[in-house]
Amino acid sequence: MPAVVVASNAPEFEGRTTVYVILCGIIAAFGGFIFGFDNGISGGVTAMDDFLMKFFPIVYERKKRAHEDNYCKYDDRNLQLFTSSLYLAALVASLVASKVCSKFGRKPTMQIASIMALIGVGLTAGAVNMPLLICGRILLGFGVGFANQAVPLFLSEIAHSKIRGSLNIMFQLFVTIGILAASLVNYFCSKIHPYGWRVALGIAGIPAVILFFGSLFIVETPASLIEREKLELGKQTLKKIRGTDNVDAEFDSIVHASKIAQQVKHPFRKLMKPVSRPPLVIGVLLQVFQQFTGINAIIFYSPVLFQTAGFKNDSSLLSAVIVGLVNVLSTLVSVYVVDRAGRRVLLLEACFQMFITQGIIGAILMAKLTPTSTLPPSLAIIVVVLVCVFIMGFAWSWGPLGWLIPSETFPIETRAAGFSLAVSMNMFCTFLIAQIFLSMLCKLRAGIFFFFAAWILVMGLFAFFLIPETKGVPIDAMVERVWKKHWYWKRYMVHNTHYDSDDDEAKDPKK
Repeated sequence: MPAVVVASNAPEFEGRTTVYVILCGIIAAFGGFIFGFDNGISGGVTAMDDFLMKFFPIVYERKKRAHEDNYCKYDDRNLQLFTSSLYLAALVASLVASKVCSKFGRKPTMQIASIMALIGVGLTAGAVNMPLLICGRILLGFGVGFANQAVPLFLSEIAHSKIRGSLNIMFQLFVTIGILAASLVNYFCSKIHPYGWRVALGIAGIPAVILFFGSLFIVETPASLIEREKLELGKQTLKKIRGTDNVDAEFDSIVHASKIAQQVKHPFRKLMKPVSRPPLVIGVLLQVFQQFTGINAIIFYSPVLFQTAGFKNDSSLLSAVIVGLVNVLSTLVSVYVVDRAGRRVLLLEACFQMFITQGIIGAILMAKLTPTSTLPPSLAIIVVVLVCVFIMGFAWSWGPLGWLIPSETFPIETRAAGFSLAVSMNMFCTFLIAQIFLSMLCKLRAGIFFFFAAWILVMGLFAFFLIPETKGVPIDAMVERVWKKHWYWKRYMVHNTHYDSDDDEAKDPKK
């Protein structure tokens, strides 16, 4: 049996949840809205005939042929590239954003994200040819990469340990709100001819504008200020966000962690050391598992998926709206539960829920959906209900916790670097799924759902044995309270003295 770390013994610092912190969290979380809106908008746009006629006429003709294979009519590499190019760009951007985050702070990184996203939105909405369309997606991807790097770190660092889970999940909550908003936009814009797709893509600029101007009024995190040797400003900021002048204990803890961080000149090299293995392995694999639940295959292509199952264009877009609404409401459940029930309970329960639903969906499609038929209306509705149940499980567990756990488990000296690797892996897996899903659907047919179900089984075992509980543990106390007490990960802490310097220069001053 894996040891479960009990967080009740963790030291607590003074402070309360201030309105200002909540407002800062909401503004920053619009970075998640940008990410979620794009997740949802691309699938709806690629189902619009006007968009297909302009950029993908071959797919449009194939879609109109009644005898075409249900599973293969959208199988087109360029169509997949439209969706996936953003995530490949975000992968590269997240590595650059790590250095920007460390050197300049979380707040400027979010501002850069909003500017790049705005330029990308302009290019995609105004595109007249494929190169402009893809260039816009790439720039939008840079914005997503910068936002996904900075926002979860910002939320974890401004939050008191008692509400860190709930506040951090605001990022994922806004991702789901963005997906829902995109579904609604797709539904109404599909009726605007011939430029509905331009309107849909252009609306993505609204959250970027909100993030840019909103970020002018929020604070930089105390950890980032102290890390960059702005001690007095860091202390004043800490007092402001905690709502009390008695912050000496927490301030000293951050200063101590920052001094250790300053000894580490090469954080990415430090991540390769055994002592960094627990948060690195968990942070990276969470991203792999998050994407291989099949969630983004459903979010990206839910209109396409429902059309494949026999829904008409309007009804498939409306079904995507229902899925988006379920996603938002279920994420709200996580906001309420995560700091009460803990992380592990949510992860394990969701694995069971998602495994069952993926298996049943696969069985229904395998038995009843032939390449040239449609599902009976009653079975089609059951598929939509099962997709919603699957979304519920993901939305209150692996969705938000895939961002929360890596943002709270790395020590300050490798936090930006470690989280950037996690974000990069997330973007890589998102790119991979977006690029291959339609081809996999064509080749595996209903078997694709069994493929994702097998991954869910593996990740359930991983969560049970190797993911510790971090509920209520102060962010700079993870080594003592979590890793050194875990049945497996403690072996990597044997030679550790709170993440001592990994650099040869620190060991030998002559170098």
